[in-house]
This record gives sequence, C-alpha cells and structure tokens, in this order.
Amino acid sequence: MKIILLSILIIACSFNTTAQSNQSSTDFYFGSAANFILFTGAGAVANTGISTVTGDVGSNIGAISGFGSPTVLNGTIENANPITTQAAIDLAAACVQIQNTPVTISNHSTIYGSVAGETIYPGVYTAGAAASILGTLTLDAQGDPDALFVFKIEGALSSVAGSNIILANGASSDNVFWIAVGAVGLGANTTMVGTFIGYPGAVELGAGGNLDGRLYSTVGAIAINGTVATIPSYNIPFGCDSSAYLFQNNDIYALDLASGNSYEIAADITTGSINAVGYNPVDGYIWGSLSSPEKTIVRIGGNFNTTRFYINELPTSDRTIGDISADGIYYLKGEGTTYYKIDLDPNSANYTQHQSTESLSLNISIDDWAFNAVDGNLYTVERNSNILYRIDPSNGNVQALGEVPILSGVTYTYDATYFDADGRFYVSASETGTIYAIQSVQSVIVNGTINSKLFAFGPSSSNNDGARCPTAIVSQEICDNGIDDDGDGLIDCEDPSCSTYGDCSLSLDATTGSSDGGLESNNRLSEQINKRNFNRAKTGYTFDRNSARRVIKKGVYAQRATNNNFSLEDFIPLDIINEDEVIDASPSDLVSITNATEIYGVDYLRNNIPVASILAIKTENGVYEHTKYICDRLLGAELISVNTIDINGQSFIKSIIKNVDGTYEFVLSLSAKVVNNDGNFAIESHWNLDQYEQNVTFYNFQIWTNSIDDLFKLGQEVLFLLDVKKLISTYNNSTPPTVFVRKGKYVNGALDLQIINMNATETIHFDANLRTTETSEFDNMNSTVALNEQYITNLQLETGNLFDIGFRIGDGFATPDDLFMSDGPWGIDYSQGDTTVDTYAILPNDFTYAPNDFPIERNIVLKATTNSYVAAYRALTPRFKAVDLSDYNSLKFSAKGTGSLEITFVKASVSNWEEQYKSNITLDNITQNYVLPISSFKSGNSTGLELNDVVTVVFTMISEDGSISSKELTLENLHLSQDTPGVEDVTQQTMNLFASPNPITSATTIQFTTKQTETVQLVVYDQLGKVISQTTHSTTPGENRISLNSNNLSTGIYFCSIVSQQIFYNAIKLIAR
Repeated sequence: MKIILLSILIIACSFNTTAQSNQSSTDFYFGSAANFILFTGAGAVANTGISTVTGDVGSNIGAISGFGSPTVLNGTIENANPITTQAAIDLAAACVQIQNTPVTISNHSTIYGSVAGETIYPGVYTAGAAASILGTLTLDAQGDPDALFVFKIEGALSSVAGSNIILANGASSDNVFWIAVGAVGLGANTTMVGTFIGYPGAVELGAGGNLDGRLYSTVGAIAINGTVATIPSYNIPFGCDSSAYLFQNNDIYALDLASGNSYEIAADITTGSINAVGYNPVDGYIWGSLSSPEKTIVRIGGNFNTTRFYINELPTSDRTIGDISADGIYYLKGEGTTYYKIDLDPNSANYTQHQSTESLSLNISIDDWAFNAVDGNLYTVERNSNILYRIDPSNGNVQALGEVPILSGVTYTYDATYFDADGRFYVSASETGTIYAIQSVQSVIVNGTINSKLFAFGPSSSNNDGARCPTAIVSQEICDNGIDDDGDGLIDCEDPSCSTYGDCSLSLDATTGSSDGGLESNNRLSEQINKRNFNRAKTGYTFDRNSARRVIKKGVYAQRATNNNFSLEDFIPLDIINEDEVIDASPSDLVSITNATEIYGVDYLRNNIPVASILAIKTENGVYEHTKYICDRLLGAELISVNTIDINGQSFIKSIIKNVDGTYEFVLSLSAKVVNNDGNFAIESHWNLDQYEQNVTFYNFQIWTNSIDDLFKLGQEVLFLLDVKKLISTYNNSTPPTVFVRKGKYVNGALDLQIINMNATETIHFDANLRTTETSEFDNMNSTVALNEQYITNLQLETGNLFDIGFRIGDGFATPDDLFMSDGPWGIDYSQGDTTVDTYAILPNDFTYAPNDFPIERNIVLKATTNSYVAAYRALTPRFKAVDLSDYNSLKFSAKGTGSLEITFVKASVSNWEEQYKSNITLDNITQNYVLPISSFKSGNSTGLELNDVVTVVFTMISEDGSISSKELTLENLHLSQDTPGVEDVTQQTMNLFASPNPITSATTIQFTTKQTETVQLVVYDQLGKVISQTTHSTTPGENRISLNSNNLSTGIYFCSIVSQQIFYNAIKLIAR
C-alpha cells in the first residue's frame, strides 16, 4: 500500500492573472489507490489505440479492456478483488479530504491557462461552476519542491485540444490535484499534469494525449486513446551528473570512471535486457533498447522506473548499439550498416516517433558508440583492429582515424563507451573491465597521433552497455603534485591514469617468483613457515633463475591422454603471453608444511625478468589454505582494487596488489575439482576460503602477472587446458567484496586501516580472532564500524598487544573481506641429536618503548638440555623479508640464564652462515640489562655491520664441551635503539665482556665498556683455573677492544676476564678450535 503525504502551504496575497497564498499543512491519504494510474470505484476502464501506460490499472466494479499488445502496460491489472475494494474506499476518503481543504484562492476565473500562456502559483483554487483548461498553463512552484496546487471544480472539467500544463521551478506532478463534481473530459493531443478525479463522473483523455499523473473516478468510466501515461513517481530524470551508468542485462551499476569503482544501484528494472543505452541531453533521462518486447525502446528515470515505447519501424533483433545526440535524436544501430533515428525530444511533435532509417558509409565491427558533445560526432573503436572511427551523424559517413596505441594487440570487445566535457573518449574492455582514455578525439586527424592511455581498472561485464552525460567532467589525477586529485585514494604514480606520465610505470615491474609464493595468509602455520624460511637462511638458499629447468612445449601439449591421466604440468600455459622462456620455480618445500600434496610452479620470463607466475597445487582435503590476494596489507602492501575479469563468459575475481617494494601484480585464483564420476571438472573461485566445498580434492591455480592482459590470457589458457583433460561442466564463482581493506598497519596496540567502500555501505561488522603471543590461546573481538557511505575511511581499531590476528569485515550481505596479519614470529632451532626442549614459552611484554625504538616484541623463556646447541630466533617480518635498520645504533634487552649467549643478525645479502654478524655475552642467573653497540657485532669477512637488510635475530646457546648440559634463557624487552652507547650506559649491571669471533680459530677481539681511564689486566685461564696468558691494557672511557691471539691456546674451553681495581667484569667462555 502506498501513501501520498502532501504538505499544503497556504500563502495569501493579491491575485490578478497569477496567484500566491499562505497555506496551512494537511495530508492527502490515497492509501492503496495511490498505486493506480487509472482507477474507478464503479465503471469500465478502456483503452483504444496503441498506448504506453506506466502504473497499475483497476476497477472495483466494471470491465477493463484494451491493454493487450501492442499497447504497453508497465504495471498490473486489478479487477473486482480485495485490492480494488480497498482502493475504492481509500479514494473516496481522499476525495472528502481534498474537498474539505480550505480554499485560499477563490477569485480565479473558470478558465485556467490561455493561448498566450498563464502562470499561476501554489494554492487551493476553487471554481463555482464548470471549468476548462485552455492553451498553456504553467504551474510555478517558486523553488519549493513541496508546493501544492489544488483545483476544486464545482462542475465538470474539460480541456481544449492541444492544451498543455507545464511544471516550473520545482513543481511536481505528485503535488497537483484536479477534482471535479462531474465529468472530466481532456481534449486530444493535450499534455496534462496531475491527478484528475471525477467526483463522481466519467474521466476521458482524448486521442494522442500525454499524462503525467493519474485519472480517477469514484463512480464513472475511464477512457484513454493512444495515450502515453506515467504515474508521477516515475518521472524523475537522472540529470547531468558525473557518474557513468553501466547496464548489464536489466541491472544498473553506478561507475566512477576515475577510480573504476562500480556498485549495483538497481536490479531487474524491467523485462528483457537493456542495451544501446544513451543519455538524452534534452530530457535528462537514459534511454535504451529492450530485447523483449520486440521493437521496444525504454526510458529509465533517476529512480529506475521505466517507460516503454513501441516503435514499429525497428527490427526485432540486433539493437545493441545506440546513443542520443544533443538535440534528442536517438541513433540506434541495427544489422550491418543500418541505423535508425528516433525523435526523443519531448518538445517535438514527433516525440518517440521513428524519424528515418539510414546507412553508414562503411560496415564496421563495433559494440558501442557515443556522442562527443564538443563536435557533435559519434565515435567508436572497432574490436580486434582497435581502430578509432568518427561518424558524421548528418550523413552516416564513417572515417577511420587510426589504431589506438594503448589497445594495440588486444582483442577485447568494447561494449561501454563514454565521453566527458573535454571530448575525452573512455573505452571499457568488457572482458577485463580496464578503462582506457583517448584524449581530445575531436582534434584527431586521419593517421595522426592518437593520445591514449590506461585510465582505471573497473569490473568486467557481459551483455552490457554504458551511458553518461557527455558534458559532465571526469576528475583527472595530476601526476606530480603529491595530491589525490580524483578522490580514489591513489596519489600520482600510484594512479593507473598516470601510467604514461614521466617516470610512472604500472606494467614494467618484475613480479615475485613462484619459488617464494604460496605462503601469504594463515595463522595455523606461522611457526612452520618461520622454520622453513630460517632453514633457507641457514643453508644460504637462493633460487637461481639461470640454472632452473626450462619448461619446453611438447607435442602432447593440450592433448587428452588415452588413459585419462594428467599432471599439474599439463595445465601450465606455454607460448601464450609472448614470453622468452618459462622456468620451473616450484617451491617443493611447501608440501611438508601446508595441505598441498603436489606443487608445480613456473615463472614466465622476458629479458630474464619474471613477468608472470603460476603456482599449481594439488590438495586432497579441501582447497589450498593460502590465498595470494590476502597479501601483506597490514605490513606495507596494498590491495589497490578488487573486482572481476570475464573469462569464457564467467566472472572471476581479479585483484591488483601493490607489494611492499612498490611493484604491482594482477592476481587471479581458481580451483578445479573432479565431478560426475571423474568425467568432468567443476570450477570454483571465491574470495573466502570457507565458500569452497570441504574435504574434496582440488587442483588450485594462483596466477599473478605484471599486466592485466597477460592475466586474462593465462587464465583463459588454464581453463582451456583443464577443459582439454576433462570438460568443464559447471562454474561456481563468488562476487568480490564490496568493502575491503586497502592497507593498514599495527601500531602500539591498534590497527590503523584504510577501508574502501565501493557500494556506499553505512556500517560494517568487524570480527576477529587474535593471539597475544605465539603460544597463547585465541581471543575474539568484534565491533560495528561506521563508514557513513564514504568511499574511503581511515580508522583505528584498538586491539591491544598482539602476535597475530585474522579478521573479517562485511555488511552482512555482500562478500566479506578476510585479512590475516602476523608479527614476525619467534621460533626455536636445535640439533636433531640429544636435545630436549623442556620449556618454550612466549610471553607478552608491557615494556614502554621510546618513540624512535624498533621493538622486537614479546619475551621468551627457553629451557633445554643439549650436547650441541639450542637457539631462539625472531623473524622481523612474517614472510622473512629484509628490514632496513640502518638508523639504529644499539641492541638493548634484559636477560638471564646459563652460559654464553651468541647473538646473530642474519642479513639477507649474506648467504654464508659463518659470515653473518655475531656478538657474545655471558649470562647471569640474575636478570641483567644489556646495551650492545651495533659495532660490537663482527663477521668473519672483517667488514663492519650495516643493518640495511636484516631478516632475523638469533640467540644461540652452545654446549661448550660437547656433553649434555642444561641451558636456560629468559629474554625480555628486546629492541633496537637509535642511542649510541656511551659512558653513561655503563653500569655495574652491564660490565660484560664480548668476544668476536667465538669460537676462536686464530684470533678474537675482546670488547668491553668502562667509565674511567685505568690500567687493567686481560687474563685467560683454563677450566682448572691455570693462567694461560696475561696482558696489560690502558682503558679509555667508553668502548674498548683488546686483540687476543690464540697461538698459545690448544683446542678446548677457556675463560677470559678483565682484572680492574675499580669495577668487576663478568668472565666469558672462549672456545678454541
């Protein structure tokens, strides 16, 4: 049931030919009658001629006839049922309400309008006898959209043929009411506005009339003839706004050309599919062609209501290309060179009539065209040839201007094209959603320079078309001012539209290879992943691209085996993206730590640079548990966009990732499972892992490239190769998330997130599982987050200290976004001999770090027995990536334990473990505070330590004599400081010696810090206390070094100490080899 609520403002003032009045407020309640455009409480409702009626038609008592084809009825017919019974009651009540409304203007004549035209203003008018409408009557709301016009006629109401009612300055047909005590007879070829009521009395609209309103009778027949009638709420134009509108089947998406962002704003708005859409600059509506009913065009309003018009001269099919000129002529292309011109100027006598059928001078293979408001010509790009054409609408002459450079070599269809006020032509590739811009096409000459560029990455679409006001501007990114000019959250070179500007480049980056892939997102395996990467570092593992096996295309490529067997290698595309070579880069060590049972990975090289990779993974207990697109969004990477790519008519989710190093990758993931008794493959592709079928075998494919075009080609070929082995029977693909986290970081117990909101969502839900340490239990937290429909929201969520967190954000309806973040994990390493770990605990710390410190969070307690070594190590990032710590001068921590502790900074650039940088301290059973200068860390290569690529810090305890011994370590408040250790750092608790290297082969350096100048003795003695060597050294305040030669030391364990008269130094153990 609809309710019409109308506020009446009564304004009193003088009146002559115009009137104004003061009004009090009242409401007219039409109840269920408001749904009807034609309704009578008792009487027949009849149509003759071909009419287009938008709204419901009903009679409570009486026949209804004449609304079948070819008349178009956008509504339902209700006849003698409970709906009409209630509507009749509600209509009668509304009439009483109108009649009881106080009159504010009583001195107007019984003739409204004139041949010369009359303008009147809001008010409640009355006529004491029959009245008529003559010539032109303008209803001027004076800028008030709620202004009310009520006409109470104490007799019949008529209009002269050809009369017109015009709305001005915000007046709305919803707020115009004519009620006559008698018949209402509106002449032929009139344009009437408002709700006309016979109270009681018959109501008739003559042949060829147009109605923006309703025809009602409490008792009496209603008749129309060849009428275009629209219920008032349908008549809202789009107007010239900045959005582009993408039509897919009969759904509408708002598209921001600057960002490529789109979201559905209306669904299933009419029967049939809408195509050949264009914005009409004359009336502000979007028009299109319907697939059914045949020969029908449609007008779409800003509230997405539609009005259909039957055009007999149109063909029954091949009506998918169209646009509307500045003077309101619809150019609708048919088959071959034929096109049709339809007059859509509402001020024309031939409105909605076929004007002519004409022919293009050249038959071209195109999918859309658009009018350029700058020069008035049509423009289009031909598929496959990618030639830009200019079409003269006055004669159909087609002019080839040349190939569009940015499109060279691609074979996409361009179903949606748009213009902006500067004559910039936007072309959208249907398969990938990529939006290209061709600058100032009105200035392009034949075979001249065509300035084109990639502009944005939007969603793919099929069965689609686009429309946009051609005189609206599109925000442009200025590529060198450090500002986000177009509001998409991307600055300068980050924005795809800057890809051809200066040094900006979006498609030349080397991609990350598959040898490092496959471990992007999982909280279950953080320690195993850390262990795998630590072992790679210990052994100096690096992937050697030059020595990797080359993958060669063989004769069995894309052939189905007779025994129906296949391997992962059978699904790897070759010779598809113009690669120089393909290399095997399989990270086989993932099999032991993930749910993968087989892995095969390749890199595609051009000029020895990886430009694409595919990781093929077989899993036997569900889908592969790591997703490429989760990436490191909370560790410096960004998810630039996420939308769709169409392959084989199916929409897959594609994402664009900006890696931590600033490189870009285009990502697609899909999985295949065997169905139908091993007869077919079924394809699944989802953003959320919990959407995949559980406990089945999947063949998973992660594809990433440095160009969208290569991603499309590789994805298409993977599906083809799957189909070769087993026909693909079904697809089950999810839609991408409409709200997602672009980037974020964890700082001091809080998540700082940038959220992209693509569908104007008001609020989202945040649900998280988190751990404070590697060994603690999971805690849950959730909250509701307000986005206020903003495209970009920067917010902070308090989490407290944490080690890792997995969370989901979503609006409860669309696909949610999942993220995982982990701090660099702690791990333990020990010899596989007689080592027993008794205690390994990771504890949260509450230490307050200085603002410029680099915290290495969480404390550890480690107790073990070993005859070799046991170590704790802390990766600085979860993916074992190098971190630049060059700004830091010292390592600070508190520790206690047993024996000597060797501390190692592991650098990514050092492949030989023995050449990593180390320092040693002797632990005490009472907690001591330590400040180790970075300069105290030494390497066998004799060069100083530069902390520009540290991946992990290792704390190693050794069994000095090779016998089983107990080792204990408590390590707390670990952090790097920018402080340079000086005399003020030296306290009784920090009087420790350091030896590097230790064990000693030929010589070592003893390092210590003191507060004063004095003469000290360096004493070395064996395990029995016998002095082996003794030297004298003069100290200076600060750091001191004494060289110790091992000539007198046989293999074994020794102790070294500084003897001072002023201060006590802890002895350290030396191991001579």
